[in-house]
Amino acid sequence: MADMVSIFMSIGLNEQKAKETLKNEALSSTLKKAIEQARGLLGSASIDKTAGTMLYNMVTRLKDSTRLSFLTEYIITRKINSELQLSAALDFIKSHPQENLDRLQFDAACGVGVVVTPEQIEDAVELIIRKHKDQLLAERYRFNMGILMGEARTALKWADGKIVKNEVDMQVLHLLGPKTEADLEKKPKVYFYSVFLWHTHNPFSTKKKVHKKWKNYKTEGYVVTPNTMNLLKKHLEETGGQVRTRFPPEPNGILHIGHAKAINFNFGYAKANNGICFLRYDDTNPEKEEEKYFTAIKEMVEWLGYKPYAVTHASDQFQLLYDLAVDLIRRGHAYVCHQRGEELKGHNIPPSPWRERPVEESLLLFDRMRKGMFAEGEVTLRMKMVMEDGKMDPVAYRIKYTPHHRTGDTWCIYPTYDYTHCLCDSIENITHSLCTKEFQARRSSYFWLCNALDLYCPVQWEYGRLNLTYTVVSKRKIIKLVETGIVRDWDDPRLFTLTALRRRGFPPQAINNFCARVGVTVAQTTMEPHLLEACVREVLNDTAPRAMAILEPLKVTITNLPTSTEVRVPDFPANEAKGSHVVPFSKTIFIEQSDFREVMEKGYKRLTPDQPVGLRHAGYVISVQRVIKVRDHSLSLCELEVTCASSDSVEKPKAFIHWVSDPLRCEVRLYESLFLHKNPEDPAEVPAGFLSDINPNSLTVIGSALVDRSVGKAKVFDKFQFERVGYFSLDPDSTSEKLVFNRTVTLKEDPGKI
Repeated sequence: MADMVSIFMSIGLNEQKAKETLKNEALSSTLKKAIEQARGLLGSASIDKTAGTMLYNMVTRLKDSTRLSFLTEYIITRKINSELQLSAALDFIKSHPQENLDRLQFDAACGVGVVVTPEQIEDAVELIIRKHKDQLLAERYRFNMGILMGEARTALKWADGKIVKNEVDMQVLHLLGPKTEADLEKKPKVYFYSVFLWHTHNPFSTKKKVHKKWKNYKTEGYVVTPNTMNLLKKHLEETGGQVRTRFPPEPNGILHIGHAKAINFNFGYAKANNGICFLRYDDTNPEKEEEKYFTAIKEMVEWLGYKPYAVTHASDQFQLLYDLAVDLIRRGHAYVCHQRGEELKGHNIPPSPWRERPVEESLLLFDRMRKGMFAEGEVTLRMKMVMEDGKMDPVAYRIKYTPHHRTGDTWCIYPTYDYTHCLCDSIENITHSLCTKEFQARRSSYFWLCNALDLYCPVQWEYGRLNLTYTVVSKRKIIKLVETGIVRDWDDPRLFTLTALRRRGFPPQAINNFCARVGVTVAQTTMEPHLLEACVREVLNDTAPRAMAILEPLKVTITNLPTSTEVRVPDFPANEAKGSHVVPFSKTIFIEQSDFREVMEKGYKRLTPDQPVGLRHAGYVISVQRVIKVRDHSLSLCELEVTCASSDSVEKPKAFIHWVSDPLRCEVRLYESLFLHKNPEDPAEVPAGFLSDINPNSLTVIGSALVDRSVGKAKVFDKFQFERVGYFSLDPDSTSEKLVFNRTVTLKEDPGKI
């Protein structure tokens, strides 16, 4: 095993990833073959990390193992050297299953040997700009620049996306000039509650409308009994006609992005209609519930900006629910059954031989259940009704000899969801029971039970769940990710639990805005993460103060700087009235390694030996005088010596770069998608299961980054825009000796992102 781990680590996998790969026998075997074939092609040379990552991605996605050596050869010989080419290669192989591939066709389909020159990029972008010139001039920077990028990527399929983006930005700037004050004025935003207020008139995008708060009986499927109007009248007297909703999570896990939609809809609908919303814990399964989940759920609801009218528990009503169960038996609508759990699974359950048991006998047996005179699974209380999905006589009570976190050992029988949910809604006088589509099959049982007990009956409305691609939200699967060490815990920033999103730096306003934009429909909604990230950028652009940070430092000595000084930097350059901070400026500064090139390349606008560059906010332009390298066989770059001149006294440089002086050292964590495929739980996409689909580059830790001193007093979860780098949030792992920042999102969506 140790040998295999070493082999996998030799291509760039970390130890944890290598060990996890070993758990998948088929994947391990195929990856080992690919590595052996690659080594055969390379001879004595080793497999570099780029090729190793490409090999790993190819093996995890290749369904036809007969093509392994073919693709390995293309990767190792650099004929395929990008994710875009690899995807095209896999698609070609899938659509050409014949034994002998036409290499010329394959090469053409995968862009093998295609070199897109800067001139070609420039010409193609120029044509696209010309096509949209009139609209660009009319709308200026309000024009949807994504249209330009989309057409450019279509025309330049194999070009580097970042270079294409830079060229588009440059030509747009050349056509329109710098942004004016009018360009910087923001469009009026549609805020969350107004969006939800519209949706509450027609939340399902159909002709149906949610019932008015006193018109339950007009809802399709609602059962009207001789006592319905009296019960509604009493309900109106008790509530004053107020809209009442509830958010009813089970306290057996951490809330995720799907729950954010439920929270927004329930609390948002109530707020839009001047109503109230309860936070009710559905705590009827003591085996899975923990106090930490209760605390975390309430914390996340409040973090999203909502204050429950009251925090309640299903367990608050255990005695009343028991009394109602006794009443249900007396009315002839429930019976004690001795069928075992395995007999009750599925939909073709044989009718219970105890269905017509005498009422008095069921009452006696139910009392004995309550007193702990049966073993777990030996008996249940079942309701005499057929659900919409055909399931017959659902269970109302079962025995569990597990102490409850609130009631201790008082109870050994616990009510089920099918029994508890509608009764708690009735007890709390809920007007709109809003739940996701999978509960539609329980709607008839919801109405039946309230009517069988002659209680006020709320109305259940279903809406589609919110799902995201490139993630899993199942409690069981997240636990597996934690147990295998793939993620640290439920709040690992690569997950889409709400605690993870908070730790990564997602503002609650952005999550609420995202839910509002998704809206509420009957159909399940599946969105891509970049749409949520766009909402995050929109909020952070207005709220995250600017700072300067260097992830890969290059030391620069300014030989002619007269004296050390301080520079005032605006917190929000577009609105300097919002404040500023001061940073030191001395002879020794640090810049990003990528902001210097020793050899000039066409289109490169930053620092070279022949090209000066401006320093943001400092008022200086620097020019290279000397390039200092390490005196060993590598001759790697270690320092620059430059001279500076006031920006007023020299020609305006082509670019301005960020820098730090006398900085703080910090750790920076960069996150990418946790999974390689859009739907990691789909066997058609990932046959080996979601654990085989982990992106080996989902976390990059930079331990020696530098940041300016303005962030020195930041508190956990404080957010910043590191100029030209991205948005970052201070992680709870930070100490007084070392700050730790999580990258929340990049400044702009990466067109080459997974």
